[in-house]
Amino acid sequence: MTEVSRSVAAPADRVLVVDDQADMREALRLLLKVAGYAMTSAESPERALAELEQGEFAAVLVDMNYSQDTTSGREGLALIERVVARWPELPVIAMTAWASIELAVEAMRMGAADFIEKPWQNARVLNVLESRIALGRSRRSERRLGAAQALMMDEADTGLVAESAPMRRLLNELVRISDSDANVLLLGENGTGKNLLAHRLHQGSPRRERPFVRVDVGGLTPSLFEAELFGHVRGAYTDARQDRAGRFELADGGTLFLDEIGNLPLEQQPKLLRAIEDGEFERLGASRTHRVNVRVIAATNVDLAAEVAAKRFRRDLFYRLNTFQIRVPPLRERRDDILPLARYYLAAACRRYRRPLPQLGNDVERALLDYAWPGNVRELSHAMERAALLGGDLRIGVDDLRLQPDADVAEPGARSPLEPMRLEDAEALLLRDALERHHGNLQRAAEQLGITRQSLYRRLEKHGLRGDERG
Repeated sequence: MTEVSRSVAAPADRVLVVDDQADMREALRLLLKVAGYAMTSAESPERALAELEQGEFAAVLVDMNYSQDTTSGREGLALIERVVARWPELPVIAMTAWASIELAVEAMRMGAADFIEKPWQNARVLNVLESRIALGRSRRSERRLGAAQALMMDEADTGLVAESAPMRRLLNELVRISDSDANVLLLGENGTGKNLLAHRLHQGSPRRERPFVRVDVGGLTPSLFEAELFGHVRGAYTDARQDRAGRFELADGGTLFLDEIGNLPLEQQPKLLRAIEDGEFERLGASRTHRVNVRVIAATNVDLAAEVAAKRFRRDLFYRLNTFQIRVPPLRERRDDILPLARYYLAAACRRYRRPLPQLGNDVERALLDYAWPGNVRELSHAMERAALLGGDLRIGVDDLRLQPDADVAEPGARSPLEPMRLEDAEALLLRDALERHHGNLQRAAEQLGITRQSLYRRLEKHGLRGDERG
């Protein structure tokens, strides 16, 4: 058995070893201890099941033969079948000294994640454990993300109003291209709903059961760009305390949404181009090449053609992103959608804050239609949220909207929209605004608000809000 070096495992990585031979259990205990894993041992399938009921494990190493039957592997196969049925996300790795192709195939058919032959090679054991534990963790994260997105899409689909002719044409175009794997570039002003349209493209594609992963490219610092998109290994930089998968890896098989792509610095574009073009990248600090299969949807409010002409954006990257180009109209060009959207966002805010749903008077409707909406749908949603908090139980007044005649220059002496609010409502509004600005990233939201991440957790729980747990 050869020696091998390995990055230390996370403290929570506990492995259950099921083997009736004490010397085998001891050898594995020493190997796993050096690699940083915790280990629990069981000498029989019955004991293994009892341990699994009582503890939490990252993986299970299962010997195929026991005292009742030392050659056929039936006891090991039966145990694998029971473990996989009871704990489907737990990686199970089969081991036997009586290796054969038939037994390996049968173990995999029962649900084993991999197969190791005795006498084992240390490097093989640790590589299999590391890869299978990482994959299991990634799948659990994807499943949680998918569940959260399913809830989001229920609301997103309702809020994607298309009563105007420009939006009806846009959604018809989305239907035609959503079931392809072609990359899509969404162009439009800030706040026009490009994020909702990217979700709709994903939900209409064959990749709908796989992850939808969003990256705010414009918010990535140069030092974090590579680690965020491609991942890193432990020790790659000062704060890299353990291996971490990047966004490309998390989106494997699904859709990667690159928001604010026009803000990507020129020097970072070649690595992104390679990952999109070839599906290949290396984690920061590692040499092993990863391959992924992702569909890329990008969005920007920047004129990328002009950026290419000015040599601030690579032409080859622009063409790679631009297989299909969709222009999202600003709200002022889809005026038939303003009132339906206003009613939707008002109802959503009233449900969120447990307020009665008031009516929109004719004067309010006229004000909404006459306003220029420089912030587009996002500004409209904020205006209706404020109105839900500031307005009366039966009717909303024009003043409750707090619309600015010139959105770029506030009127001297204008009152803050927070001024008449209760403290609790104002805090909830500030929290929601910080989460939206940073796309759910808790660390960045906490920094904007000037509080610790732990304090942010407590306030979010108090108001029933959620952010991105990875942020």
